[in-house]
Amino acid sequence: MSIQQKTPMPEQPSQERRRNFSEAALGYTPEQAKREASRCLGCQNRPCVAGCPVSVPIPEFLAQAAKGNFADAYQTVYSQNTLPAVCGRVCPQERQCEALCVRGIKGEPVGVGRVERFVADWFDEQSRFHEEPSANLSTIAKKDQKAAVVGSGPAGLTCAGELARRGYSVTVFEAFHEPGGVLTYGIPEFRLPKAVVRREVQKLRETGVIFEANAVIGRLFTLDELFSRGFATVFLGVGAGLPVFMNIPGENLNGVYSANEFLTRVNLMKAYLDEADTPIQKGKRVVVVGGGNVAMDAARCALRLGAEEVRILYRRGPGELPARAEEVTHAREEGITFDFLSAPVEYLSDEQGRLRAAVCQRMELSEPDASGRRKPVPIDGEQYTVDCDMAIVAIGTTPNPLIAETTEGLKLSARGCVLIDSETCSTSRPGVYAGGDIATGAATVILAMGSGKKAAAAMDAYMSAHA
Repeated sequence: MSIQQKTPMPEQPSQERRRNFSEAALGYTPEQAKREASRCLGCQNRPCVAGCPVSVPIPEFLAQAAKGNFADAYQTVYSQNTLPAVCGRVCPQERQCEALCVRGIKGEPVGVGRVERFVADWFDEQSRFHEEPSANLSTIAKKDQKAAVVGSGPAGLTCAGELARRGYSVTVFEAFHEPGGVLTYGIPEFRLPKAVVRREVQKLRETGVIFEANAVIGRLFTLDELFSRGFATVFLGVGAGLPVFMNIPGENLNGVYSANEFLTRVNLMKAYLDEADTPIQKGKRVVVVGGGNVAMDAARCALRLGAEEVRILYRRGPGELPARAEEVTHAREEGITFDFLSAPVEYLSDEQGRLRAAVCQRMELSEPDASGRRKPVPIDGEQYTVDCDMAIVAIGTTPNPLIAETTEGLKLSARGCVLIDSETCSTSRPGVYAGGDIATGAATVILAMGSGKKAAAAMDAYMSAHA
């Protein structure tokens, strides 16, 4: 195989994985990891690092992995990234570190995420928590102040981990019964096994981070009450869990789901298991509206639940798909159909008030606007009907307004996101910081982690100044 090409990732065959929830990508062997890591050119200006929201020293860890020094490679990654096994699986590397890889000029970029995933899995398999990086925290001087983290998604977990490294007592408040946020309820098992998430959460527990489940902040405690309980600072990382709908006729029919509800039932509540207590509709003909990672996840879950046909409706073209390239490829391989330049305008019901079809509008893209974006424009008279008994709407989310409604002086954007300083993630309330989807709207795991890391540094400075 040419050095210009990535080392292929072993995968379940598509015809097998389309009917099970086991992980689709199987991970590198040690030899494959060393081979791929050795493709790194070790550039002095390190452009890949500039593309990483958490500033992982990519050339350094790849050089260590190339020599088979996997433990050292892990420690190098972990020094900047507290969730390497997660990032190695779900980060859109092709738009970040790998997009800037010099190797990609005359071939394929180095598979940074694939090697990152390998060293994280290898380290956890070898150490079984006997030589965890958390042990290194025993030498850090403990500080008297304590911090609250609201939400245990990627932003909250990263913030908690970074604060623990600085010696602070940290309590994470999670609304659900299990930590992980979108990593647990949003991303399917076949893309991110929940055992991996639990493993990363366990590492944080071993650093002293406390998790309180079933704790809905805004109901159980307000932000002001958290401060009255002695927390010096609070980080808001509750994500954007309020689904967006299109407000078209028929959206209230039985059989029309938000992707949030559908994926939460599948992932957090394990509705795909026969013994699960949580019911879920298993459609035979399913349409999924949207083109992001959430849409791909929903479509691939519907297929695994037994759908005979799954169709993704996306109002732009294939070149505009925001989903990761790997997820789109996997969806195609598994037999999912894409209708580009198309969007539903109405859902039709049967006599029992259940979904039976979607009326779809064909689109064309306009000339680029001032931002360079081409808008989808309906083509007059170009409509068609798709028979379906289930529709999953995956066109975006907004933050839940609960915290804002119970917190005086917390400023929001027009979209309902918490306004923050881009450098410190500080909000309009002193001592309150925010990051991830609650501040940006729906975005990626790694961008949420970057904001959690940035906020932790600012919270450290704030608490040091107010010690």
